[in-house]
Amino acid sequence: MFFTSDAQRVALARQRYFEEGQLPSGSVSAAVLDSWARCHRQRLDPCDVLEFNQVSQSRAQLALQRNRQLIDAWSGEIHEIEHTLAGTMCSAILTDASGVLIAATGSDGPQAAITPAAHRIGVNLSEESVGTNAPGLVVKTGKPATVWGGEHYFEGVMPMYCAAAPIRGISGQLAGVLDISSEGSAFDFDAAAVVSLYASSIENRLLTSQAREQLVLKLQVSPALLDTPMVGLAGIDSHGRLAWTNGVADRLFGPTCRSAGGPATAIEDLLGLTLNRLLALPGDRATPLRLANGLNLWVRAMLQAPDGGLSKGAVMVLPECSVSIEPPRADGDASAAVLPEPSEPSEQSTAGNTPRDSASTTLRASDNDLILRTVRALNGNISKAAAQLGVSRGLCCKFQLGKQGRQRAEVGS
Repeated sequence: MFFTSDAQRVALARQRYFEEGQLPSGSVSAAVLDSWARCHRQRLDPCDVLEFNQVSQSRAQLALQRNRQLIDAWSGEIHEIEHTLAGTMCSAILTDASGVLIAATGSDGPQAAITPAAHRIGVNLSEESVGTNAPGLVVKTGKPATVWGGEHYFEGVMPMYCAAAPIRGISGQLAGVLDISSEGSAFDFDAAAVVSLYASSIENRLLTSQAREQLVLKLQVSPALLDTPMVGLAGIDSHGRLAWTNGVADRLFGPTCRSAGGPATAIEDLLGLTLNRLLALPGDRATPLRLANGLNLWVRAMLQAPDGGLSKGAVMVLPECSVSIEPPRADGDASAAVLPEPSEPSEQSTAGNTPRDSASTTLRASDNDLILRTVRALNGNISKAAAQLGVSRGLCCKFQLGKQGRQRAEVGS
């Protein structure tokens, strides 16, 4: 059967499902049809007047507190989102993993009737509360969703057009949902693509902020993509193991990235580099590397540390002087640009007799070793070392004095 419009297609699907009790095969997506079935099993009446009820004040406040990092990540993108949507009649919202609205832009126009009520902080947009809708579908399935007009379960919400995408945290679980909505008219652009793009940007900000004391790698097949929403991100823990990846990095690493139910993959098995060598990657430019699967990538490294002279949550960009990187060969062999072995470790990194005391076992010890090596490379010039590393002179001085004190103690003994 041919339809002259999407509205006609959905109207026929609703007639068959709600009035005739038939499955409207091919008229609506399987995701929408499954949602209708779940709502029907809840004995929800599609003709009922829908009220967008807010959760209790205590639950709303708890949602805001628990999702502070997610809201901060949204805040980092909201100005660009608003600029992008400024010429449309669309609005954007952010929900937590349960569907409770925790942030929103303004309503989508003076004629909007549903949006002002639905897009309030604390409104529960889960499928159980308001029937079939895009954010609720993402909460239920964890997958991107679009719900247009009559695809909504309740008749009173049929003027709404929504596209939503998931946002995940470093645990891999759903952290929130980004949604773009239009009231009264269908989208004149690919809303699913736009919302997925900004959801990726918010997710990348969230992942980076959650990676405490982890090395974060930015990677892609082209260096031009490293500062875009299409960048791959991977977190490396203090033992040199792959702690998490975003979707892009997961696809680049391939099926060998993680073993189901097994131990975390050693990053050396993926990149052929130890943690110390990764720590020495420059943060101000991309380095070509070859994965174990043969794929040539460009990589940039950042260290997320809670202290060590940096403000909490600041990203330390590793200094260029810590290691020399060969430029890519003209023949394009990215494997030729792999880092040389790190320079001889400082006294601090070899002082202990256990693996726990080794500079390769923790990121903090590697930071200390990096400071000492930089001071030594600059002939003891504390000011230059601090400027090179982007840390305080006091921090460099502390480690240098600590090193000298240990040396005196060893001589005295």
